[in-house]
Amino acid sequence: MRPAPALLARVAYDALVTGPTVVILAAGQGTRMRSSTPKVLHDVCGRPMIAWPIAAARAAGAGKIVVVDGPDRPLDGHLDAGVAIVVQPVADGTGGAVAAALDQIPDGAPVVVLCGDVPLVSPEWIRELVAAHTASGARATVTTAILGDPSGYGRVIRDAAGGFERVVETKASGDASEDELAIREINAGTYVFDVDALKATLPRVGADNVQRERYLPDVLALLRGDGEAVAAHVAGDPALLLGVNDRVDLARVREIARRRIIDEHLRAGVDIVDPSSTIIDADVVLGQDTVVEPSTVLRGSTSIGAGCRIGPGSTLTNAVIGDDATILHAYLVDCEVRDGVSVGPFAYLRPGSLLRERSKIGTFVEIKNSDIGEGSKVPHLSYLGDADVGPGSNLGAGSITANYDGHSKHRTTVGAGVRGSVHTSYVAPVTIGDGAWTAAGSVVTDDVPPGALAVARGRQVNVEGYDERRRAHAAGDTPT
Repeated sequence: MRPAPALLARVAYDALVTGPTVVILAAGQGTRMRSSTPKVLHDVCGRPMIAWPIAAARAAGAGKIVVVDGPDRPLDGHLDAGVAIVVQPVADGTGGAVAAALDQIPDGAPVVVLCGDVPLVSPEWIRELVAAHTASGARATVTTAILGDPSGYGRVIRDAAGGFERVVETKASGDASEDELAIREINAGTYVFDVDALKATLPRVGADNVQRERYLPDVLALLRGDGEAVAAHVAGDPALLLGVNDRVDLARVREIARRRIIDEHLRAGVDIVDPSSTIIDADVVLGQDTVVEPSTVLRGSTSIGAGCRIGPGSTLTNAVIGDDATILHAYLVDCEVRDGVSVGPFAYLRPGSLLRERSKIGTFVEIKNSDIGEGSKVPHLSYLGDADVGPGSNLGAGSITANYDGHSKHRTTVGAGVRGSVHTSYVAPVTIGDGAWTAAGSVVTDDVPPGALAVARGRQVNVEGYDERRRAHAAGDTPT
C-alpha cells in the first residue's frame, strides 16, 4: 500500500542532511505603523515581532538563520548571536532583500524565505513546507492561502491543469487586471527554493514594474520559463501567515497569539478562569494545577510553579514563583517568591526581592531589594527596602526601613524571631538581634542586642488645659 502523502513529506524532511537555511526579510520601513519603533521590533506577547519567526525557524531545525535588515540597521543589538544579519542597501523589493543575503546562504540545504512581519508562522508549518517541497521534486515551492478578502496580496495564477503558473502583484494600480484581482488564492510570502536554483535565477530578476522593485516571485516565473517545476503548497490555517502592516493588524495578530498561548497552558493543566481578561506572554512558564484568576497579566520570563493561585488583578513581570504560592491583587517585578508564600492583597514586590518559604507579605506592603526569611511576616502597611529579615520574624503594621541618608543606600538587618511592633522605623544601617522586640512607635537608630526590647520614642507629656488656652489666644483674650 502506498504511504500517505503526509508521511512521505515527513520522511522527506527527516532525510535532509542538515536543516534548511532560513532567510527572514525585515528591511521594510513600516511607515503605516506610524511609529518611531521599527515595525518588526513592536511587541507581540512579550517578544519583538521579529523574534517569532526566528524562534519558529530555530525550533524547526534551521541550519542557519539570516535576517535582512535595512540600511539604518535598526535591528543591531536586538537579535541573538546565533543569527546572521545582512543589510539590504537599497529598498528595491523582496528580490533585492534575498539578493542581499545570497553570500550568507550555504550550498546544499534548501532555502526557506520568511517575512519578519509575519509572526504567527509555526515550526510545524516550516517543517511541513520544507517536507512538501522536498517530496515534490520542485525547484521552488510557494505558500498560498485562500482568503475571503485577498486585498493587498499578490494573486496566484494557475494553469489549465491547476498547477502553479505565476504570481501577479497588486501593490499599485496597473499591476493586475480586474480578473486577476478577483482571485482569492494569494501568495503568502513564504517560499522554499533549491539553493542552486535560487542563486542562478535571482540575479536575472529585474524591476520592470510600476513600483520599480525586484519581486521575489519573479524567480518562480523564470524557473517555470526554464522548464523547471514550481509547486504551490496551500496553508490549511491562513492565520499562520497573517502579516502586520499597521497597528490594526498588530492588534489582530496579538489577540491570536494571546489566545494560542492561553490554550496551550489550559491543555497542560493550568486553570485560567477567564481567558478573555488574561494576558500571558509567550515565554511565561506555568505549573500544573495553578489557578490564574481574571484580569491577571503575566509578563516576560515569569515562571510559576504548581498549585499556585495568581490574582485576580495581579501583574507579574519576570517573577519566579515556587509551588503553592498565593499572589492576590499584587504587582511583582524581577523578584522571587518561594514555596508556600502569601502575597497581598495590594502588595508591591520590586526588583531584587526574595520571599523565602512560607513567608507572608500582606496588605499595602512594598518590598524592595530585600530578603524575607522563612515563615516571616510583614502583614500590613509597611515598606522594607534594602533589608534582610531572618526566619520567623513578625514586623507589625507601619514598619519602615529608612534606607537612604541622602547620599547612599544602607541595609537593615533583622534577625530570627524578631517581634517588631507597629509604627517602628528602622534607620539604616542598623541590626536587630535574634529574638529582639521593638516598642510601638519607636524610631530605632542603634543596634538592638538579641532578646532586648528597644524603646525609641519620646516620653508622653499631657499639657492640661491646652485647648482652652489655644481658643482664648485665637480670640485675642489672653496669651497662651
